[in-house]
Amino acid sequence: MERPLTKDIRPGEEPPDLKGYEQAGGYQALRKALRTMTPGEVTGVVKDSGLRGRGGAGFPTGPKWSFVPMGDDAPRPKYRVVNADEMEPGTFKDRLLLEGNPHQMIEAAIVAAYAIQADVAYIFLRWAYRRAARLLEQAIAEAT
Repeated sequence: MERPLTKDIRPGEEPPDLKGYEQAGGYQALRKALRTMTPGEVTGVVKDSGLRGRGGAGFPTGPKWSFVPMGDDAPRPKYRVVNADEMEPGTFKDRLLLEGNPHQMIEAAIVAAYAIQADVAYIFLRWAYRRAARLLEQAIAEAT
């Protein structure tokens, strides 16, 4: 069984640090996107992949990104928001990903921000996810 989102998560262990994440192939997609692709090409790859959102509706990601106004006439500033609130009762998929491999979410957020040409990105976290917040802060500091 393929587990692309959870393959590097080790229950009961701390998440990979920057070095561990990069050794597992982390940040390669971001480097490729920034160095060799335009934002439109990134959106095209995501459209072609059939990637769907993690929310209840599972909306296709590529088409969603293509709805964002692009170019010189697009309103500014442009924001990218990662919704990690998990409002669905009994759902902990985001928490598992955030606590198990925060660098993975950071990489994805940066790729998405690049694709839509966002100026600023925010991560919206449920108030109770204190461990996830701490791990994200550490991972953001490392990635920076």
